[in-house]
Amino acid sequence: MHIRFSLESQCLIVEMHGELDHHSAESARIKIDNKIEEYGVNKVIFDFSGVNFMDSSGIGVIIGRYKKLKDYDGKVAVVNLKPQIRKIFELSGLFKILNEYSNSNEALLNL
Repeated sequence: MHIRFSLESQCLIVEMHGELDHHSAESARIKIDNKIEEYGVNKVIFDFSGVNFMDSSGIGVIIGRYKKLKDYDGKVAVVNLKPQIRKIFELSGLFKILNEYSNSNEALLNL
């Protein structure tokens, strides 16, 4: 899993490439948490354009960041979900706690 970070309008954009699974979840969590702390942000956009596979460990990464930011009145959004990843979000109920947008610009306007 390769992760690229950018900061726009006090929002951390997390661009992920690869598989978000039990092999990469812990490392991804640590990297994302470190950037949240480094930038002092309470809004995160997860860009899934480069993610081809996600399992329950990936769901845990997203829920964990949501809970962490919720304590600081924060928000989490996801963008660029491929159909198979969107299905995982639907089945797990993640859309009950966060919003999906078509791209980062749309997410930035709505967070």
